[in-house]
Amino acid sequence: MKKEITCIGCPMGCQITAILEDDRIVELAGYTCPRGEIYARKECTTPERTITTLMVVPGVTMPVCVKTAGSVPKARIAECLKAIHATVPALPVKEGQVLLANVCGTGVDVVATRSVSQ
Repeated sequence: MKKEITCIGCPMGCQITAILEDDRIVELAGYTCPRGEIYARKECTTPERTITTLMVVPGVTMPVCVKTAGSVPKARIAECLKAIHATVPALPVKEGQVLLANVCGTGVDVVATRSVSQ
């Protein structure tokens, strides 16, 4: 199977072509730096993403902006979003504060990206 990937490892945005056989990479072409190769291999075998979203606090106009402190498996994004949206943080919240530790057992915390007092 042929997979086309746009690398996000550096500003070059290389167009990488990966050839896979039995979910194993047999050929990579198009990357211009080591980060491109690393990114393509990871994207083909175990893709991950950082999640950014909002936590709503009832009765408060401004929601709390949050993100995961690291990447979570792409296949678990919906599960993580459900857990994040089910969490209601107590105010005040400070930027960088962990609001949900180890989301869905991924080992990744959810942190506030800005402070909210009311």
